[in-house]
Amino acid sequence: MKAGNHTFGVSEFLLLGLSEQQEQQPLLFGIFLAMYLITVVGNIVISLAIGSGPQLHTPMYFFLANFSLTDLALSSTTVPKMLVNIQAHRRTITYTGCLSQIYFFLWLVGLDVFLLAVMAYDRFVAICHPLHYNLVMSPRYCVLLVVMSLILTHSYSLTHTILLAQLSFCTDNTIPHFFCELLPLLKLSCSDTYANQCVLTYWGGGLTILIPLLIIISYARIVAAIVRIPSARGKWKAFSTCSSHLLAICLFYASAIGVYFLPSSADAASKDRFAAVMYAVVTPMLNPFIYGLRNRDMKRALGRLLSRRALQSP
Repeated sequence: MKAGNHTFGVSEFLLLGLSEQQEQQPLLFGIFLAMYLITVVGNIVISLAIGSGPQLHTPMYFFLANFSLTDLALSSTTVPKMLVNIQAHRRTITYTGCLSQIYFFLWLVGLDVFLLAVMAYDRFVAICHPLHYNLVMSPRYCVLLVVMSLILTHSYSLTHTILLAQLSFCTDNTIPHFFCELLPLLKLSCSDTYANQCVLTYWGGGLTILIPLLIIISYARIVAAIVRIPSARGKWKAFSTCSSHLLAICLFYASAIGVYFLPSSADAASKDRFAAVMYAVVTPMLNPFIYGLRNRDMKRALGRLLSRRALQSP
């Protein structure tokens, strides 16, 4: 049976956005347009700097380039539609558009999570097994890690999207969010969501526990290795290679925890929207600054890239 036959006439959903106050819409449009442009420019510049700098053709920066492109795509999944709706004074999204947005959002958020874990593993090998680093983190193995992350997260998001397409949406089509988010959409369904909840609980929940656990284990081993370094300078050098990644992890998981693990309140919808803005919009915008401004090699590569562009301009 086609997905459209399950919706009982629901051809679109209403996104309430971040605020229902009309006088606040121009301000929201300006803020999120600026944030989106910063995200696009920042992540593209990071990727170009890594691609054009031979000294950055290492596993750590290979994963960072993929992470930047994922952040760019993640922000592009939600923000442009919100900006169009604000500018056009409408709040609707089609049924197909909603499912597509959920598919890409789940895929890209999952890919962010996997890449953070892969980057933690890379730092673990670099600090705890430096003599075997080039052998372990070979170009082929790095590509394999990224491809496996793509496949696993794609399978998860595709499964959710297929299950969502089988649900019925009877009367209420209002989503208290600025994009189509999985949990609010499941609450709107008037059919049995047991299969969806099982995938979310067992598959999604398993990854939610396993991936942070792998990151914690990696950094526990890293800290133990750093403590054994005799010189203070050596300790600082080892820690500095992890500081940007640690900051990105804290920023991402702090906002995600705000959505899924903090107790619900009377204004739970507002809390969820705020937390979603943090990990879907703010974090992708800040990551280029975290990695670009706190890394000496990256700052040098950015300087060479900008100098080259300035010389090429008329």
